[in-house]
Amino acid sequence: MVSPSDTASPTRSEPRTATSGEAAGASFVARVRVTLKPVVNDPAGLSIGQALHHLGFGDVSSVRAGKYFEIELAASDKAAAEQAVDQMCRQLLANPVVERYAFTVSRSARRLR
Repeated sequence: MVSPSDTASPTRSEPRTATSGEAAGASFVARVRVTLKPVVNDPAGLSIGQALHHLGFGDVSSVRAGKYFEIELAASDKAAAEQAVDQMCRQLLANPVVERYAFTVSRSARRLR
C-alpha cells in the first residue's frame, strides 16, 4: 500500500492530461481507502457502532467510517499510475487536514478506451 505521511501537505500541480502515449498505455486499477485521522472525532462511526449494539452486536468496541474508491486509469507504467492516483488523493479524494489515505495500484484486466 502506498501511504503518505499524515502530516504531508497537499501539493498543487497542473492537471494531468492524457498524452497519446498514455492513451495507448496499460490499464490499471487503483483501490483507494480514505479514513479520518485517529485524533479526529468520527460521528458517523459512533452512530454505526451504536446501531450495531442495538442490533445485538455487543462485541463491537468501536467503528471508524471511511471512503473507498476503485479508479480505472490508463498510464504508461505502474509508477506513473501511482503518481496520478497520489495527486488525485491530494487534490480531491482526501482532505489532508483531517483524513489520511492509502492505495494500491495493479494492472487491470480490462482495456480502457
